[in-house]
Amino acid sequence: MRHFPHSPAGKNRAWSYDAARNERFSFQVALRMEPDDWRSGWPVEVSCAVEAPQGWSVRIRRVGHVPVAHRNTTTECAEVDGVGNYPGFAPDPLFDESKMTLPPAETQAFYLTVVPGRKAVPGEHPLVVTLIDSSGKTVRTHTVRIRLHKVTIRPRRNFAVTNWFYADAIIDWYKTDLFDARFWKLAEAYFRNMVEHGQDTIYVPVFTPPLDGVKRPSQLLRVARDGKGRYVFDWSDVKAYVRLAQRCGLERFEWSHIFSQWGCANALRIYEGQGRDEKLLWSPETPATGEVYRAFLAQFLPELKAFCAREKILTASYFHVSDEPHGEVAMGNYVRARALLKELAPWIRVMDALSETEYGRNKLTDMPIPTISKALEFVREGIPCWCYYCCGPRGPFLNRLLDTPLAKIRMNGWLFYRWPFLGFLHWGYNYWCESQTRILLDPFTSQAGGRWPGWAYGDTFLVYPGEDGPIDSLRHEAFADSLQEYALLQTMGIDRNSRILRPLKSFQDFPKTEAWILKTRKTLFASL
Repeated sequence: MRHFPHSPAGKNRAWSYDAARNERFSFQVALRMEPDDWRSGWPVEVSCAVEAPQGWSVRIRRVGHVPVAHRNTTTECAEVDGVGNYPGFAPDPLFDESKMTLPPAETQAFYLTVVPGRKAVPGEHPLVVTLIDSSGKTVRTHTVRIRLHKVTIRPRRNFAVTNWFYADAIIDWYKTDLFDARFWKLAEAYFRNMVEHGQDTIYVPVFTPPLDGVKRPSQLLRVARDGKGRYVFDWSDVKAYVRLAQRCGLERFEWSHIFSQWGCANALRIYEGQGRDEKLLWSPETPATGEVYRAFLAQFLPELKAFCAREKILTASYFHVSDEPHGEVAMGNYVRARALLKELAPWIRVMDALSETEYGRNKLTDMPIPTISKALEFVREGIPCWCYYCCGPRGPFLNRLLDTPLAKIRMNGWLFYRWPFLGFLHWGYNYWCESQTRILLDPFTSQAGGRWPGWAYGDTFLVYPGEDGPIDSLRHEAFADSLQEYALLQTMGIDRNSRILRPLKSFQDFPKTEAWILKTRKTLFASL
């Protein structure tokens, strides 16, 4: 649960947890000082220390707060975490600090993440958490009892996860000189963070992604003209990006959409060089399937295939036509663009976020990615697919917004496992700008891309920009825990139609409490 500044003091209770031998898990220690405690000399500075079994690692972070101006819309009170706290400050960023200032009449929390040692054996293991004031006096001691079970979680299989990474946001926020040495150092920190949280697929901006407006050029591929209608490609930065991602543990590669967003009407905005001078190869209004772009793709696509083959990632690559096409006109454009790709590159299999079942039923795309409000229609028709959510649906549906209860976010992995989805896509890993502009926003004060109520607080990003890399959020941690539970279910060979999973009826009708998760985990471990 989230601890808001005005959350009442909870009971001082012991906590225990059942886990797999190698399972990463987290818990919070909340503190509150009432005004009377202030007058009686309650300490202002509080530190947290943990005594763990040998070989175990413990990361202590302070839960920070961000201002949220309004509640997200179209969501009833029962589905909101912290009703009555908006407008106000919501807990979300996690700072690597083991000390906090505890003001009077406020609730604050530490977030502790624990990884058992490699030689940890099944059985009960104590963790002793101590809170210490500025004079060194022990304020409180808690013993947390962890029971490890005889199962080792294996890596997740056959379910890809991608949260779109925006290279332009890194360039803008950290003021790098495009893909300079500092960019690569920062990219490594963000890539490693993705892997630590269960992501295995990375968006590759071979061209500046045609996503949500015209962005700062972030084109990895250097392109030069070589005579009339001829192009020369330099793949060196693309190779550096792919190989860095592999070193960090990312295994799959999602390439830039090949045509414009929301309808596939135009060619991409592709720049000479890498876009430093923003000189385009053609007008932004160039038709998607016209002769100019066709001639370019006829040269680019064979080189893309050759590059993927050289790097041995062709079978680990995903390709897109256009993001979120809607309506009859967009479908017609999509059909023509897909036909062009089949003509020029019959080896390409494409996937896109789209929710009209005709795309899957008529095989207009090879791998549809419907929104979760429509995804089960694809499943019922036997259409293989991924799933996604974006800005919505809200209300009773699964999501991971700033006011989505953490237990509900924790259900992502369970629901993805319940049906035979092949992957999950989300558009916002680090989208830190105002919608459809290049205006950089401060994520610590703006979490809806300047578009509330159309966009929801917490939809645009999972991580905050730190000095040298990402600062995690409570939402990112809960989402990662859910993916780990997906891997646990897979490791244990739980049937998707098992009695244990029957309460998961749809993406809006499912258990949404911590109690259900803890009880179900106990049931799983008891079956070993």
